[in-house]
Amino acid sequence: MANNYHANKQPGVIRSLDWWTVGIYLSLLVFGWVSVCGASYTYGDTDIFSLGTRSGMQVIWIGTSICLGFVLLMMDDRLYDTFAYVIYGLLVLLLFATIFNPHSIKGSRSWIVLGPLRLQPAEFAKFATALAISKFMSSYGFTIHNWKHFATACGIILLPMICIVGQSETGSALVYLSFFLMFYREGMPGSILFTGIAMIVYFVVGVKYEGLMLWNTPTSVGKFFVLLLVQLFSIGMVWIYTQNKDKAPKMLAFVLVVTLSALLFSEFVIPFDVVWVQLVLSAGIIGYLVYNSLTSFFSNYLFIALFTIGSIAFFYSADYVLNDVMQPHQRVRINVLLGLEEDLAGAGYNVHQSEIAIGSGGLRGKGFLNGTQTKLNFVPEQDTDFIFCTVGEEEGFLGSAAVLFLFLALILRLMYVAERQPFKFGRVYGYCVAGIFLFHVFINVGMVLGLTPVIGIPLPFFSYGGSSLWGFTLLLFIFLRIDAGRNLIRQ
Repeated sequence: MANNYHANKQPGVIRSLDWWTVGIYLSLLVFGWVSVCGASYTYGDTDIFSLGTRSGMQVIWIGTSICLGFVLLMMDDRLYDTFAYVIYGLLVLLLFATIFNPHSIKGSRSWIVLGPLRLQPAEFAKFATALAISKFMSSYGFTIHNWKHFATACGIILLPMICIVGQSETGSALVYLSFFLMFYREGMPGSILFTGIAMIVYFVVGVKYEGLMLWNTPTSVGKFFVLLLVQLFSIGMVWIYTQNKDKAPKMLAFVLVVTLSALLFSEFVIPFDVVWVQLVLSAGIIGYLVYNSLTSFFSNYLFIALFTIGSIAFFYSADYVLNDVMQPHQRVRINVLLGLEEDLAGAGYNVHQSEIAIGSGGLRGKGFLNGTQTKLNFVPEQDTDFIFCTVGEEEGFLGSAAVLFLFLALILRLMYVAERQPFKFGRVYGYCVAGIFLFHVFINVGMVLGLTPVIGIPLPFFSYGGSSLWGFTLLLFIFLRIDAGRNLIRQ
């Protein structure tokens, strides 16, 4: 038996390394450097490898990243498990200290300036948080269905988020929401994930159509449909999560009949705001759910009631925060995203110019260093947050599709490798890494296309700079080393 066990083991890290992932990583580095060249090149430059140019400096960052990856592979993978909490603690302290950093760059205090070198601790805190959460969730006795355990795990994620928000880096803090993909894989109820999606739907529908009136009534379309969605979602959860299937159809029929009657009365008899009727209906649903919870001793009714209350509270509080708490420039960004304002000379300028650049690339693009929008610097931050527009302009639809395919291949490969881990620590960490990459790619490409908010996060391996490149390399190669360790003979 022992002989068969050792026969399946391999003696070296290099031989057991997942070379498919390494190949994708190197391909993305090459594509990224080409894109930095295209984004930072100006007519008349003679040496794109000069250290005085961004393309030349990116070569340094790429070279040091590859060296960093090699060093990580040479370390014992058990060190990442052993020192996970120590690494996390040090990074959180550094994040906290950075809040009081006297150097402010573009309104953010998230950078540590060491002479010519600038580092952003938030980029390194991601791998530290992933290690800490993996360590905690793989500990003996942990179960995600225990609310205390789940709350502690969320606290591990929330702590660096608070520090990063204190640095005025809200975009980087939102990246930590990607850990919920890992939570879902590890058994988090789908209702929690659904609640998050529902909140986004409430916000978009409510804000976008708040000023539009329904028919000839003084009823806001946004508020009407949000409250109707809350009621329908609650009834759907009664159908799915409770034992009595007869209640949901009756509740649905009652809600639809009362809502339609109120609408017809407001339209043809006496105009009034039907939202008040919906609020009364929602209160009735909440009371009915609480009553069933008390009489049947079935806690799911109470959880659905809390969902209904939380949904209504979220919608009205979000409306208040948007209109009365947020700064004007923040409100304008959201309005531009939702199509309520254009502001092509202000908040919508970056997105508008990036859309022009991508659209001008056509099918095959204008060719390397031949983009006009980027060469004439029409797109701000075109070699960092908006670098994907350079891909679209110079490489066209085909090049953009190839880049997205590589990212998709990387994320799917990470999930595949995570599933083959013999220990929970490796699987949890792998899904953390996959979730972080997925969030970065989805939000960054989406904001360049005008589909997601402009929150200022880099595109992995593409955006110019050492902090993000080193941070993503740390994330990836620690996981590769953990995966390689599954096939090593332990002394």
